[in-house]
Amino acid sequence: MAKPNKKGPVTTVDVLCRRCKTVLFKYRKGGKGALVKCFKERISKDFTLQACICPECQTVFAREMLVRGTPAYKIIGSKAVAK
Repeated sequence: MAKPNKKGPVTTVDVLCRRCKTVLFKYRKGGKGALVKCFKERISKDFTLQACICPECQTVFAREMLVRGTPAYKIIGSKAVAK
């Protein structure tokens, strides 16, 4: 399988916790679909203290996994949204 583009998109989106609306990180998202996974190399600014846990309400919003051989966060249901 092909790896994601290293350079990635230029536009950034804020990834928010669905429950408390806290900004989790700024992410360079490509395309206009729903937020399903976030490649770690595309995160431009991370506001979380622990990986995959909201710093405000302590909700687990994602799981760490390898997608196409690249480390990524797989979003659980719709616990995080891109805005």
